[in-house]
Amino acid sequence: MFNNFRRAIQAKEFLITAEVTPPKGSNPARMLEMAKCLKGRVHAVNVTDGSRAVLRMSSLAASAILLHHEIEPICQMACRDRNAIALQGDLMGAYALGIRNILALTGDPVKAGDHKKAKAVFELESVRLLKVIDKLNQGFDFNDQPLPDDPLDLFAGAAVDPQLKSTSGLKKRFEHKIEAGAKFFQSQLITDFDLLDKFMHQVAAGYDKPVLAGIFLLKSAKNAAFINRNVPGVHIPDEIIKRLAEAKDPLFEGVKIAAEQVKMAQKLCQGVHLMAIKREDLIPQILDLAGIAPID
Repeated sequence: MFNNFRRAIQAKEFLITAEVTPPKGSNPARMLEMAKCLKGRVHAVNVTDGSRAVLRMSSLAASAILLHHEIEPICQMACRDRNAIALQGDLMGAYALGIRNILALTGDPVKAGDHKKAKAVFELESVRLLKVIDKLNQGFDFNDQPLPDDPLDLFAGAAVDPQLKSTSGLKKRFEHKIEAGAKFFQSQLITDFDLLDKFMHQVAAGYDKPVLAGIFLLKSAKNAAFINRNVPGVHIPDEIIKRLAEAKDPLFEGVKIAAEQVKMAQKLCQGVHLMAIKREDLIPQILDLAGIAPID
């Protein structure tokens, strides 16, 4: 088992995490190939849990596979597909397997994914899931009954979107997650660093909880335009799309843009969460361009 991510937070290091997608099938080879590129460059690797409501291998199983290959996972756990019994069972199983980091999520709506007729559960949402994790850590279940076979010691985090228009609503939700037990926050894709600055000063200040800014690798102008059309709450600026459109090598231009954003984030918050879907192998290059040294 690993606790490098928790130790890095306690040591006040600048935090680096990245995201990998579990396989759609039984073979984890590609996921492992991408994750191995991140060893020595990130403190932990997020494993998505049915992101965008698209069927994939369970985040729990994929996290266990990464752990077996000495890669520390952050196991995302969404409330969409499981009731309180199943969520607690998976949390207990995760801990028994050596997984220590959990990102508590509500989950994307079923209609966004590839099984539109599937039945959503949503018995809990992210704040209530954080409270459940806190109870399990104290040795009690959802119904306040004691756990006879030892408590857990999970390190729970939550998502945050600093670009929400309602600062008061954002602050309230952020505070609720901290009260429920969130120890760290990973943000959605950041495109407006002025809003991130505002969030850090007006909302996150004073709580001493690390916030990792979401940095997304844009591969082309077409990719950026697709995100603008299909990802709610995200607006990639026209000047970035123009840079990608005019670049001789749009992918490398995207790498440079991501590196520039990592540098901006360094001035504002305690870390970055890198998302480079299907090109996780480029994350070390992004970090090199940003001047981020390998992790000891």
